[in-house]
Amino acid sequence: MSETERPEYRRVLLKLSGEALMGSEPYGIDSKVLGDIAAEVAEVHRMGVQLALVIGGGNIFRGVSASAQGMDRATADYMGMLATVMNSLALQQALEKAGATTRVQSAIDMKEVAEPYIRRKAIRHLEKGRIVIFAAGTGMPFFTTDTSAALRAIEIGADVLLKATKVDGVYESDPMTNPLAVRYEKTTYSEVLSQNLKVMDATAISLAREQKMRIIVFNLRKRGNIKKAIMGQPVGTVVEEICHG
Repeated sequence: MSETERPEYRRVLLKLSGEALMGSEPYGIDSKVLGDIAAEVAEVHRMGVQLALVIGGGNIFRGVSASAQGMDRATADYMGMLATVMNSLALQQALEKAGATTRVQSAIDMKEVAEPYIRRKAIRHLEKGRIVIFAAGTGMPFFTTDTSAALRAIEIGADVLLKATKVDGVYESDPMTNPLAVRYEKTTYSEVLSQNLKVMDATAISLAREQKMRIIVFNLRKRGNIKKAIMGQPVGTVVEEICHG
């Protein structure tokens, strides 16, 4: 591998939204989109990067959200956690088809389909060249998959937390409704919290700030952005302790 192809980060946690798997479907999983994401992740993994993934469950839970009206928050959150397990298994199969070796670890015990989450075992998998997919969030209600991603990134000693979204970074306001919204190339955790920027929830940002975990927010829909982020090329928005420039 040439110097120009040497990754900037050795160990990475990639956070995907469940909605990323929907494609143009109203809910569920678009098999082509799933395959495209898996191919890109597998390509980066072949460069020797240790990769862990956290995926949300919004694409599946959206399909039952009408039925969930009136449910208490804890029950709805557990349903969402189960949706992340379904997405994790789908992603695992797609990654295996793309030639990667994977393990799914679930924070909710379900031995028939996934390993239990054990931090030291997860790190061992990464060191052996396996992609680890963390399912079922933190295993507890009232915590989002963003918080789970920040927590797992810190636990495994990741060099960076990549958040793949449908927009190309962090904006001062919603670019979907404000076409004049300004995108930040860099910002700080404190600015994200004080300005209520839509990056990750406050618990996730607070965890990242405490442990100085760099976050890069970028557009997943643009092919090659995962690799660019891992190579250290400018893509999306960097959130870190000190904002330079």
